[in-house]
Amino acid sequence: MQQFHSELRTLNPEQLQAVRHKDGPLLVLAGAGSGKTRVATLRIANLLEQGVRASEILGLTFTNKAAAEMKERVHKYAGHNVLVTTFHSLGARILRESIGHLGYTSDFVIYDEDDSEKLLKEACRELGVSTSIDLKQARSYISRKKNGQPQELQPPLEVLYERYNEKLKRCNAVDFDDLLRLPVELFTTFDEVLAYYQDRWQYMLVDEYQDTNGAQYSFVKELAGPLCNLFVVGDPDQSIYSWRGANIQNILNFEKDFPGAKVVRLEQNYRSTNCILQAANAVITRNSGRYEKSLWSSLGDGEKISFFIARSEREEARFVAQKIESANASYSDVCVFYRTNMQSRVLEDEFLSRRIPYVIVGGISFYLRKEVKDVLSMLRLLENPQDVISFLRIVNLPKRGLGDTTLEKIVDAAQKADMPILDYVLKNVESMPFTLTAKQKEGLKDFAKAFFMLKEVKESEPLVELVRAAIFRSRYIDVIEQDSETKQERLENLEELIVKAEEWQESQEEPKLANFLADTSLATSMDTQNGDGQAVTLMTIHNGKGLEFEVAFLVGLEEDLFPHINSRNSEEQIEEERRLFYVGITRAKRRLFISLAQVRSLWGATRNMRPSRFIKEIPETLRTRVGMTVMAPCAPQIAPAQTLEQCIFSIGEKVFHPVFGVGMIEKVKESSTGLMYDVLFVKDDTTKCLVAKYAPLSKLSK
Repeated sequence: MQQFHSELRTLNPEQLQAVRHKDGPLLVLAGAGSGKTRVATLRIANLLEQGVRASEILGLTFTNKAAAEMKERVHKYAGHNVLVTTFHSLGARILRESIGHLGYTSDFVIYDEDDSEKLLKEACRELGVSTSIDLKQARSYISRKKNGQPQELQPPLEVLYERYNEKLKRCNAVDFDDLLRLPVELFTTFDEVLAYYQDRWQYMLVDEYQDTNGAQYSFVKELAGPLCNLFVVGDPDQSIYSWRGANIQNILNFEKDFPGAKVVRLEQNYRSTNCILQAANAVITRNSGRYEKSLWSSLGDGEKISFFIARSEREEARFVAQKIESANASYSDVCVFYRTNMQSRVLEDEFLSRRIPYVIVGGISFYLRKEVKDVLSMLRLLENPQDVISFLRIVNLPKRGLGDTTLEKIVDAAQKADMPILDYVLKNVESMPFTLTAKQKEGLKDFAKAFFMLKEVKESEPLVELVRAAIFRSRYIDVIEQDSETKQERLENLEELIVKAEEWQESQEEPKLANFLADTSLATSMDTQNGDGQAVTLMTIHNGKGLEFEVAFLVGLEEDLFPHINSRNSEEQIEEERRLFYVGITRAKRRLFISLAQVRSLWGATRNMRPSRFIKEIPETLRTRVGMTVMAPCAPQIAPAQTLEQCIFSIGEKVFHPVFGVGMIEKVKESSTGLMYDVLFVKDDTTKCLVAKYAPLSKLSK
């Protein structure tokens, strides 16, 4: 225990108070960079020194990595092995020992997502609701219910929920969410089971308590029992995962839920300079749902926060790249944070052009994202009808009933006919040399129709319209609409691909499809990281929690981007967006850059942007403007952001499009992608079909 005692001597008073706490409930409000992991592990070591048996101590974390780190530190400090594990791993352990009480046997299997989906499909078939139930919606409903998340009661899904659970039990199987739900059911149904586990683990520690959901809260509350030797570490100011089910009220109500609880605030930050911390404090105090605390540091005031206003997102990316090149820091000490994944594209393009090595953490490089590769594959097949790989990738998007065996026959037939695969399919859609089902015939006809249309667009329209057509008029958008969980992010990536096509088109003397595809292929194949592992990190702020960098950039600080447009009508969600901004600020150790663009191509339209409200919440004394210091009067005045009402036009109305100019609405129609317009444009006397919610149209007076 020698190292344990030497570590104690380095603690500040609040840390020491938390470490020496033994009995009763304690909430440690651990501010960003305040040494919470060190405090948590030293507290376990302190329990061991006070005579508590290692077998009586339980640590709960959210990730295996965090659990392994805590176990290793406890062993280093105290020489004992203590059970530190994730919620779900502990749930599985309890079920292996006690699930017999619920009518299962201990050799139950844990179904993964694919297994669960197959079982859910079978339950839908038995209930006769296979065609009327959205499978992804049903899976989300069931998962939310099992995790104790509030949601609107839906009777058809309740029936499906019960049937699905019955089938799981008949298979002696549980799904991932059951690893928390069923232990809670054991605890609340069988007093002797609960008493056994309460006696077994008399001291419990929970990390990142602000991220717990309903099921995890119940799990902890039941296990804590009458002794309630519960030590939780967390920070409501860093609660940013409500979309994953985290309930901030769990930590805000800790003193109410566990009477007699003590609260220790860890406010000394060991990561950042005071200028950065004062900015973070000023922002987060605007929130109402929080415990009061104020971060401070002994590292000095440091540099002011650099604030930059760009004319466009391209200029913003150039600014970031230039500052990285001139910064006196290694690439691995730099991170660029953004609100949404689609924002990485323009940064990647700029970094690639300057050969700045980068790595995307918690995400995939823009040009490697599935939806982007799918659309580029459509375009590659259009440009090269012999591209069998692209054909096989997209022929079933959306699903057209063409299985592997049928596709093998089509490819073989094309080879025997010595024809490019696309040409063969388009010419033989009605006369394949083998039998097709009615569904397969319709699927091939649908595919052929899509590519006949794309060929026409390629011959008559600019590149950007071809990319739009590949996304919206080929029915690929139906593929995205079926993915309820990631639909918005995938749509944003596709809209960013349209922006890329438009930017590229404007920069080329001969904007040919072949050259565009060549450029995007180079972007996907270039090595983006140095051999020595030195690379700038790109990531969303959500993925940055717990990390720190010498130099950090927060880009895209504009209303409707950050805070996100989805939070516009909810003060509760605005507060979570503000917590996300707070997390972003506190990732920086020495230098922080915040930037915004006056004009941004966003959600399929070029828009004038307004500075984020969060920028004004940082006192002017803490920030300094660099580069362009005022909103430039020469900024391009493109069509302003469209409200829903502005997007609805009538036949005969005159409109303006920033690329095609003045036009007149000829037809308004509904489609699988929503409202659409046929617009006759004056400049080239052609009619273009545009999707209303993505078309950057503005109304002109008659």
